[in-house]
Amino acid sequence: MTFQPALDAFTGMRPTVSVVVPFLNEVDTLAALYGQIAAVLEGECVSYEVVFVNDGSTDGSEAVCRALATEHAEVVLINFRRNFGKSAALSAGFREARGEIIVTMDADLQDDPAELPRFLAAIRDGADVVCGWKKIRNDPPLKVWPSRLFNAVVNRSFGLELSDHNCGFKAYRAEALANLNLYGELHRFVPALLQSRGFRIRELAVQHHPRRFGNSKFGTGRLVKGALDLLTVMLTTRFATRPLHIFGTVGLLMLTAGMLSLSYLVLLWLMGMGPIGNRPLLFFGILLMLFGGQLISTGLIAELVLARSIDEKAKYDIRDRVRRIDGPIEKIRIAA
Repeated sequence: MTFQPALDAFTGMRPTVSVVVPFLNEVDTLAALYGQIAAVLEGECVSYEVVFVNDGSTDGSEAVCRALATEHAEVVLINFRRNFGKSAALSAGFREARGEIIVTMDADLQDDPAELPRFLAAIRDGADVVCGWKKIRNDPPLKVWPSRLFNAVVNRSFGLELSDHNCGFKAYRAEALANLNLYGELHRFVPALLQSRGFRIRELAVQHHPRRFGNSKFGTGRLVKGALDLLTVMLTTRFATRPLHIFGTVGLLMLTAGMLSLSYLVLLWLMGMGPIGNRPLLFFGILLMLFGGQLISTGLIAELVLARSIDEKAKYDIRDRVRRIDGPIEKIRIAA
């Protein structure tokens, strides 16, 4: 499977576009979605495949996709043994996809396949990642407002200017996803992960339809998972090669606050304003200094481990190489 894209490129059979569609209990929408995708891409004269990833459906969705895969050579079906989550489904779809451009869509018909030509045009214009933006969103407020808060926090944390990180309608150059490792709920942070490696991100306003079939998979538990995964992504991107910056900053703040608290108490004692041994501020200041020192020590240990294990090449990605092999620069090098 690792060498399949190269083989397809050699034989001329590699599709231009792979559409990856993870789904969970969407029996009423899958056939219609495939029909719309096929109509749009065939109308654009683009070779394509549609990779459906069944994330443990129990409502007959698998049977619908099996029938599609039997009838249409462009359809690929991946079945999980149970529900593993959207990140795992996307990761499996990315590994299976053979296209030069990989598009992800939700299976609930809220994403409009008619937008596909615009995504492909944006990739051809130079973007590495194109993120859909549900500018007019047809979702309940309980889903919209937490999403807006999440977008604001992620943008502030990573220096991004995207309006909708949660939109499942995205397009990627295949090479952008080559070394992407998704797990947990990290699918929401794909633009941030790829931007940290230097890929060019673009946003595209898209049509968003109201849900007509099935139920939303959104739950309040996703907010907690998203917050924890945000910390994971920050540690593995912004601070992956400088852990002391995060541990040391928090540790120094706590250490400073503890020193100020204890200094204040010492000043009160020197001024004869009573004993300080039974004051809560004393214990609070001592705890701050202890935890601050531990965090700084943790950061220093992490730096030592990193210095012994880091691969210098892991710090950067090279997009391409340009070298003139027959010009005067090369001849000077040889002469030297």
